[in-house]
Amino acid sequence: MNLLSVRIASVAACAAFIAGCGGSGGMQVAPAIDPAQSNATSQPIQHIVMIVQENRSFDNLFSTFPGADGATFGYYLNSSNQPVKITLKKRPLNGGLDLNHASPAYNDACDGKDTYPKTSCQMNGFNLEGIGDNPSGLYPYQYINPNDIKQYWDLAKNFALGDHLFQTQGSGSFTAHQDLVAGGTTITNSKCGSSQASCALIDYPSSPVDWGCGAAAGTVTNLLTKQGKYLGNTGPFPCLSYPTPTMRDLMDAKNVTWKYYAPPYNEQNENSLWNAMAALSAVYNGPEWSTNVSMPQCNIFSDITNKTLPQVSWVIPEGDDSDHPSGPGTIDHGPQWVGAVVDAIGKSKYWKSTAIVVVWDDWGGFYDHEPPAFFDNMGGLGFRVPLLVVSPYVPQGEISHTQYEFASVLKFAEQTFNLGSMGTTDVRATSISNMFNFTQKPRAFVKVPAPAPDTFCTSEKRMREPVDRE
Repeated sequence: MNLLSVRIASVAACAAFIAGCGGSGGMQVAPAIDPAQSNATSQPIQHIVMIVQENRSFDNLFSTFPGADGATFGYYLNSSNQPVKITLKKRPLNGGLDLNHASPAYNDACDGKDTYPKTSCQMNGFNLEGIGDNPSGLYPYQYINPNDIKQYWDLAKNFALGDHLFQTQGSGSFTAHQDLVAGGTTITNSKCGSSQASCALIDYPSSPVDWGCGAAAGTVTNLLTKQGKYLGNTGPFPCLSYPTPTMRDLMDAKNVTWKYYAPPYNEQNENSLWNAMAALSAVYNGPEWSTNVSMPQCNIFSDITNKTLPQVSWVIPEGDDSDHPSGPGTIDHGPQWVGAVVDAIGKSKYWKSTAIVVVWDDWGGFYDHEPPAFFDNMGGLGFRVPLLVVSPYVPQGEISHTQYEFASVLKFAEQTFNLGSMGTTDVRATSISNMFNFTQKPRAFVKVPAPAPDTFCTSEKRMREPVDRE
């Protein structure tokens, strides 16, 4: 039996684990495959492009978007631990401060208590998250001036917006990027017991410059048990072989083509944080590191031009294009970057066969008013992040209020290409397929303001800037 067969054989056990770990929210286990979408030839989507941006809550970007579930006020905890109402402040996109957004900050934001397991969130402790070693105060209580994110608002107005997409975990970017390729970070570890998928990775590896197989010897990770116990620095080296198949495994088994477009990887600098495939041993230590991991990220433009776009793509930006706050005086070209990728596809032969999905990997410490939809004791669900879906088969201006999580996007890919299920959080997740109307005539592309593709990847220094240090 090969490795993939062994992993697929464990899916049932993992699904049973997922079904049994729900907290007070009453987790719903959905069928792994939607029969209406199970045949890859029965609907017109032949390409899925996932653009992964950084560190923004839904309210931070779409607080005032008409018809969406946004808020213009929030609550913080005063010195007497009492909630106080506050109006969110409108701020510019550029030059923002980097708020703490690991699991302690998630716990503080929930209810002011850095404790697991969670059973509820009052969403009133964002002022306790911190900025480095300093208090965050009222800084998280803000939303971005819509004029600064015109591309995002234009895409939402002309295509589709999801306002109830939750992170898989209340954690930072390391686990979020793993969630977007594996549907979770559950592993089997002797420190958590002998049962299948008995722990989840959470927060960041101990190495400050590498979160993958190229990390320095002795690098460790953090674990959260299914009983909700945090085990710091007890997890494995961040070169992973999950007990269940990842999206890479499913696609390889069905000969579905894929690429992971990312900035150049260098084990000696901080950009090595930003390649989720670098933490998958089978990819990093195999031929796909050269064939399927495409660096730099701007290669997507040439693949579109050369008509070699794969069936499934992940698109990871560099620091200046990521929406990650980096401090006073810094510039965020995230809306322009996303606009350029969308524009290139929209003007190409791929438009009528493509679904573009834009997500943000975590909340970045910014206020959001909607509490997580349920608690699974494995760090999730996390907070809301925005979801944009751009395709000729979504109704113009659609706002989906359906509860989604990161695996909802992966489940859509599973259904579209008849991949089967990873058996992770895709089992419980609701697919984003309900945002599409495949009976409608394909809509014409609506251009978004975007610079030319050759604006990006213009210098070695710029390409080697990290997306995020958390």
